[in-house]
Amino acid sequence: MTDQMQGFAGFPAGKLTTTPVPSQFFSELLPLVDNLAELKVILHLFWLIARKHGKLRYARLDELLKDRRLLEGLTTHQTGGEAALRDGLERAVARGALLHVTVQRGEAVEEWYMINSANGREVLERLRAGELDLLADLGEDVQLESERPPVFVLYEQNIGLLTPMIAEELRDAEKTYPASWIADAFREAVELNKRSWRYVLRILERWRVEGRGEGPGKTATPEDAEARKRYYVPEGYENLVEH
Repeated sequence: MTDQMQGFAGFPAGKLTTTPVPSQFFSELLPLVDNLAELKVILHLFWLIARKHGKLRYARLDELLKDRRLLEGLTTHQTGGEAALRDGLERAVARGALLHVTVQRGEAVEEWYMINSANGREVLERLRAGELDLLADLGEDVQLESERPPVFVLYEQNIGLLTPMIAEELRDAEKTYPASWIADAFREAVELNKRSWRYVLRILERWRVEGRGEGPGKTATPEDAEARKRYYVPEGYENLVEH
């Protein structure tokens, strides 16, 4: 039995954060890389170092080892995430894509990795010449965090793999319902052991029509009124209809 492939819902509309990668990476380095872990590690270092601040732009081995999402993405049936990370780093350094240096910072010994660029080579040269005050720049950890919409995460955590068609429906739901409603609807569906988007959507539609929490001893919230307003008024005509 083969594993079910995890889907990608596509890049959302609007302004997205980007990571600069030199064109030479695609024309010269990429054709040489023949190992998936090595390729993932190199691309991750481009992303991570681009988000660093200060004069010292590097990634520490212990920082990479703490990144759960990075390790999960490197894990295979044959190789664990940590072993794949170390192998990918070793291959990337041997190929010349990354630079590596062992640094003594106070009483701690750290393994640093840098992109083999002008900046990376300058940092390496200054380290070896003893020109950098290592204690003055402690750097900062950057973790690979999900930038996916919260509703995507809710779906994957509570229902399963995301498909492009479901992703479009989830995006539409985010435009229609308050975030707290969506989270609570998922929670209610899970508690009732009804783990399907159709069921979650029915809960949301019922709340939109009947009001959420209305009944003996309960009152509607401003979110209820706003959600019902969006339901009864066609999109684009909200300012033309009084309620």
